[in-house]
Amino acid sequence: MNTDIAIVEDEPELAALVADYARAAGYTPAVFADGAVALAALREHMPALVVLDLMLPGMDGLALCRALRAFSNVPVIMVTARVEEIDRLLGLDAGADDYLCKPFSPRELVARIKAVLRRSCPPVEAPVLAIDKQAHRASVHGRPLDLTPSEFALLAALARRPGQVFSRAQLLELAHQDHLDVTDRAIDSHIKNLRRKIDAIAPGVDPIRSIYGVGYRFEL
Repeated sequence: MNTDIAIVEDEPELAALVADYARAAGYTPAVFADGAVALAALREHMPALVVLDLMLPGMDGLALCRALRAFSNVPVIMVTARVEEIDRLLGLDAGADDYLCKPFSPRELVARIKAVLRRSCPPVEAPVLAIDKQAHRASVHGRPLDLTPSEFALLAALARRPGQVFSRAQLLELAHQDHLDVTDRAIDSHIKNLRRKIDAIAPGVDPIRSIYGVGYRFEL
């Protein structure tokens, strides 16, 4: 499970305090004091969640959030000293998932981080298959599947959008977001292993359909 948290905050003491609390809660924080620098880093490595200050040098929080939404749906919690309703509305309209006004309790921020991550990674349920991305577990008929990280990432990606056809390149990109070392040719091998493991528990159940010349889709 991705536990990386990006903290984009130009107040050093506050950034260090938030990072300490995030680390104590089991997350791996990375701190950025400049909006433009943060955006460049996020393009290279996407964390599980972004804590984003509104007032930043280089690029303000609203502009950064809008730019981020152009290529990622990563959860964003915006924090700011600006308490007017219009500021909160602008932050949410820019794509923030939650909004916290300064001064705030670091414990409350950590609680909100956990809540936003739970909402962004809900369990995926199907008649015979259950996938919980947050807990990194999958089961068939209540019996756990013993999956490699690559297999789990691919199954979760397919199951999140049942009926949608994914090309091998798309599945490779989705797996790469979870920081897994897979290649285009390995996708077919992982799918084959997934089918074998599911069939061992539920013979005849094959939720992954091959679409000739295109890729794969999930359906039950």
